[in-house]
Parts: sequence; C-alpha cells; structure tokens
Amino acid sequence: MANHRISLEGNSCEFQQEGQDTVLRAALRAGVGFPYECNSGGCGSCKFDLLEGEIENLWPDAPGLTERDRRKNYLLACQCRATSDLKIKMRPAQEYVPPIAPQRRKATFVGAVDLTHDIREFRFVAEGEADFLPGQYASLTIPGIESPRAYSMSNLANGQGEWHFQVRRVPSGSATERLFHQLAMGDEVEIDGPYGLAWLREDNPRDIACIAGGSGLAPMISIARGASAAGLLKTRNLHFFYGGRTPRDICGESLLSQLPEFGKSIHFHPVVSLPEQDPGETWSGATGYVHDVVRSELHDRITDVEFYFAGPPPMTKALQEMLMVGYRVPFEQVHFDRFF
Repeated sequence: MANHRISLEGNSCEFQQEGQDTVLRAALRAGVGFPYECNSGGCGSCKFDLLEGEIENLWPDAPGLTERDRRKNYLLACQCRATSDLKIKMRPAQEYVPPIAPQRRKATFVGAVDLTHDIREFRFVAEGEADFLPGQYASLTIPGIESPRAYSMSNLANGQGEWHFQVRRVPSGSATERLFHQLAMGDEVEIDGPYGLAWLREDNPRDIACIAGGSGLAPMISIARGASAAGLLKTRNLHFFYGGRTPRDICGESLLSQLPEFGKSIHFHPVVSLPEQDPGETWSGATGYVHDVVRSELHDRITDVEFYFAGPPPMTKALQEMLMVGYRVPFEQVHFDRFF
C-alpha cells in the first residue's frame, strides 16, 4: 500500500501514513498529539475535517459520530485510511503526544494462565524490548480475525520482549474464541503499541486508587506493579478495588500479594454485586457496586487521591460521574481509557 502525506491546516506539522495505518495511528507514530481515547470508533475524540484528498472510511456507521457530526462531514481518524495525500483540520494537543511512539512487531505465543473461570492471561514474546508504561494497551492482530482488538498489558516494560495480556472470554466473541480455543504454542500475532493515556504518573505524592472490573484487571495490575517497582509505595498507599458479579469472578489478590507492599501500603477491596447468583460460593465481603465501595472507603480524602480505572462502560461511567461531578476531583487526577 502506498504512503501518503498528511498535513494540518494552519500548522507546519505533517506526517506520513504508511501501510495499513489509519490517520490516527500514523499521527501517533509520528509523535503528533492527535486527540484520541478508544482508538476503535466508539468515543468520537479523534474527529477531524477533511479539507483535501481522498480517504477510505473503514466504519462509516461508527458510533463515535453523532448525526450532527455526520451532517458537518466530520470523520474519525481511527476509522479512516488515506488513499491520497490529505489536508485535514484538527487541533493537536501536547497531552496526546505519545510518551513512547507506538510500533508494530511480530510476537510468538508462549503460554497462558487461567485467572478466573473466564479470564486468562496470554503471554507473547517479540524481538527487542517490550517498551510501554504501566496502564497502557496494545492492538493485537490475531490470525483469522479481520479487525485488530485492543488489550491492556498486565506486566511491566522489559528487555526480554514479553507482552502479557489478560483477556476475558466473550460469549460468541470471534477474537476470544480464537484466543481461548484455537491459539497454539508458537502461533504468531502482530502487536501494535503502546497506546493509551491512563499510564502511571510518578510525579506527585498522592495516594493511588486502582479500580477494575472484568479484564480491566490487566492495566490496574500493571499500574500497581509499576508503583511498587518505582518505589512510590514507600511513601503512599495504593487502594485496589475489584468488582465482580459473583464471588467466582473476583481476582487480583494473588497477583497483588506477590508485591512486597501487599498488606502494608497495598490494600485490596473486592466487591461482589450479585452474590446470590452463585449459590455454590459463600461471600462475606463487600457487596453492591464498586463505585459505592470506593466512596465509602475514601470519602473524606477522595480529592487527594490519584485515580486509575478500567472495566465495563457502566462502571467507568459511574466512576466518572461520582469523582468529577459528585466530588469535583480535578480532571488531571482521573485517568482512564474508554473502550467499546
């Protein structure tokens, strides 16, 4: 596929789109601060105006565009691929400049570990260093699956090229069906990353709250591991909240317990919303919604905490409303990536 030059109106910046990249990924690889969140067509953060040139729209009906957006001829950079040189209108921002430029690499499947009845950690090894920040994600191109899937890393950057992803099995999901039932040792995938804005910030003295549900466990475990490795937990606490529907959905404690600060400055708070739906298990811990437990545990100091969270959209929406509307926690203390 031909390379195409993309320039910004009113800005000296320009970059090249190569191969199968979208406009957004080409910009991020070039170090351009193109606004984005989900990278998958759902959030609408990467809207732009096409002023000159031709594009291929990979998902014309992507939910990230409203009817009003479509009437104004806005496009999503994460769902557009240039088929000629382009001139576009968008406003780059410094906070979106990638701290580590994303790259594509081939990786080999080397093993898996079950964490719950429906969450499994898949481990891959690629040539070169695995370079990413705690809390970031990558896009996996899986053999036999047409569209890439975004999964967060659960481990830390390393020189051995190891990439660990914790994936929740989705009933009838084509990607998870392939991963859970067809992926064989030695199979290759393509890893494209890192991406994401909810990476660990080390430059403040605040306590940390990691809040996860489902496979949102992966980036939160990576952040806890990163905070421990950086020595941050010598002077601050980390509260780790994990929400599940039933007792058998709860996980994370065994991974956190491997960190030297567990039980000292690392505090684990599991929450079950529907304990009665798992009659084979007894549950004596917290019940209800995870954001309510966050409120009860941190209420008097909630504005003095750095928040990271990942999980199902209803959970992340409830947390956003509680933190930013209910408690007016400063925006710069709240970190999450939206997935759809």
